[in-house]
Amino acid sequence: MAAPGTQPIDSGPWPRSMPLADWQATRDTLHMWMQMVGKTRLALAPRQNHWWHVTLYVTARGLTSSPIPSGTRTFEIDFDFIDHSLIVETSDGAVRDIALRPQTVADFYREYMALLGSLGIAVKLWPVPTEADHTIPFDEDRVHASYDAAQVHRFFQILRQADRITKRFQGRFLGKTSPVHFFWGAFDLALTRFSGRRAPHKDTDSWMLREANSHEEISVGFWPGSGTVAEPAFYAYARPEPGGLAATSVRPAAARYDPALADFILTYEAARSATSPDDAVLEFYQSVYDAAADLARWDRAALDRPPAEWS
Repeated sequence: MAAPGTQPIDSGPWPRSMPLADWQATRDTLHMWMQMVGKTRLALAPRQNHWWHVTLYVTARGLTSSPIPSGTRTFEIDFDFIDHSLIVETSDGAVRDIALRPQTVADFYREYMALLGSLGIAVKLWPVPTEADHTIPFDEDRVHASYDAAQVHRFFQILRQADRITKRFQGRFLGKTSPVHFFWGAFDLALTRFSGRRAPHKDTDSWMLREANSHEEISVGFWPGSGTVAEPAFYAYARPEPGGLAATSVRPAAARYDPALADFILTYEAARSATSPDDAVLEFYQSVYDAAADLARWDRAALDRPPAEWS
């Protein structure tokens, strides 16, 4: 395993693909560590619509919580995936860190909570994973204990490209959008556009989904793979999904509709292999948005930035 700060960087801006099976153990451990940070923000940050107060954000070195209130102070938690450390900084100048290294989720949880306590940050977390394939409480999890620094660094380099290109797409819309942010539950980068109309819900929808999907939306983004998609991929979907969308042909040709996910998928490798990866991802996002917005009868004249103004 490469030492922190010395991971090889792929030649060219788009790193080699990373099938989920190649780093599943590290991914699963990192997922739990991210959930601890995300649940800290969930416990302390003021509530926002669609759960936007719980997300993480891509930085030049990894992921950040952004400032979180703690009484009259604020603090920020950063995952540094270049030097491989978790850094907590407070508004009164204190700095603490934890080395990201192979260790159990239970040990990391104890170290993390002790670090917060040493800074006078009081937080009560629900120590059970969310949107994971297991429910082992953090303080009991000795199953997940892998951390390969080179794998995490490559994941970050891929995520950084996804964040950059998704922000370019964000600027094409004049209506309400989410930030480009990282959800630590589903482990995905997301950008959501809204029509402005409320969305219908089924009686069986959970209170969490009612808030997350309260309005008509078209979302795009990236995740490193899960379920029926065992490799990193860009995705796009509409909720509620308008009739006929699943049968629509979208671009580029490598894109497909996944009925199990009810999402359109463009694998990272297909985008990376294109003559212009940036153009391939933007074409994918735009073609799914065009089809979904037209079928759902969005007011595109009011919501869309004219193509002549796209950057």
